[in-house]
Amino acid sequence: MKVTNNIEFRPLEVKDLTLLHRWLNTDHVNEWYNKGGSTYDDVVKKYLPRINSEQPTHSFIIVCDEIDIGYIQTYRIDDYPEYSKYVKAEDPSTGLDLFIGEKNYIHRGLGKEILLKFLIDYVFLINKVNCCIIGPEPLNKIAIRAYEKVGFVYYKMIQVPDEDEPEYLMRINKNDVPLL
Repeated sequence: MKVTNNIEFRPLEVKDLTLLHRWLNTDHVNEWYNKGGSTYDDVVKKYLPRINSEQPTHSFIIVCDEIDIGYIQTYRIDDYPEYSKYVKAEDPSTGLDLFIGEKNYIHRGLGKEILLKFLIDYVFLINKVNCCIIGPEPLNKIAIRAYEKVGFVYYKMIQVPDEDEPEYLMRINKNDVPLL
């Protein structure tokens, strides 16, 4: 794959919480990632423990051509026992979640490039596992197609009790990730 954009990831910092709050309250992010929006206090409560390494989720800002455009995170699924009991991954696995917060960067085909680079440079190195699972909503066809382009395949559908919508779990093994 030829890289056409300068995609980088930098760890989420306290200074990013205002930006994250703005993104989490945009219509295109609310549609699939953060239904109902978040107050600034909600954002601080959820993300500050990650910044301070008090939670095992590794959070990053997606940077494209030196512009902050979105959020991405990875975590070992076993580090979240309640979620893990629904996923029931056969092997130790890592989870991955992301969104593009800047409207000018959505629907530009960046998803595949972002995912490939993050999988190779961070996900499997940080979590030391051979499988990554991502869980879009079943109706989020754009995300599902982007994940399929990277090599994710359907795994199973789950319903987590505290979530309104089911998750369409997809997985990819480390050896199936194409090189950039």
